[in-house]
Amino acid sequence: MNHMRENELIQWGTQVGTEIRPPVFIFLKGPLGSGKSVLARSIALGMGVEGAVASPTFNLLLTYPSPRGFQFVHLDLYRLNGPEDLWELGWEELGDRDQVVIVEWPERAGVFLPDDRWEIELDFVEEDELVRTILVEKYGDPATIPDLPNALNL
Repeated sequence: MNHMRENELIQWGTQVGTEIRPPVFIFLKGPLGSGKSVLARSIALGMGVEGAVASPTFNLLLTYPSPRGFQFVHLDLYRLNGPEDLWELGWEELGDRDQVVIVEWPERAGVFLPDDRWEIELDFVEEDELVRTILVEKYGDPATIPDLPNALNL
């Protein structure tokens, strides 16, 4: 487990976006306000996505082109009624060779998670509301992402 302030999370997310190669699924987990959308926007920034990257809370899925020739696909499943609604979003078509797919609230997808993925869990630190704990877990054989920087000394 690692600890980061928001500016460090943004730097790491930008590095992830710069170095990542599709196809890849990255699932962002954590309570409201823990930095999931901040990390998603940072990854988009690193991929070269231009303009504002909105949180897809109300649309559930937003897609942005990257000048590197692939797509940044951002899903927020918080308002998903149930896993069966994934098919209306085109879930089975996501993760093709040209997509970096970022999913907030992946728990709502139930058993329909891809085998090859990264899960990044963010949470609050009681002692310092500006610091987040970061836990990165790899499932299967997803594309490589940069390692987390050295942990903060708390």
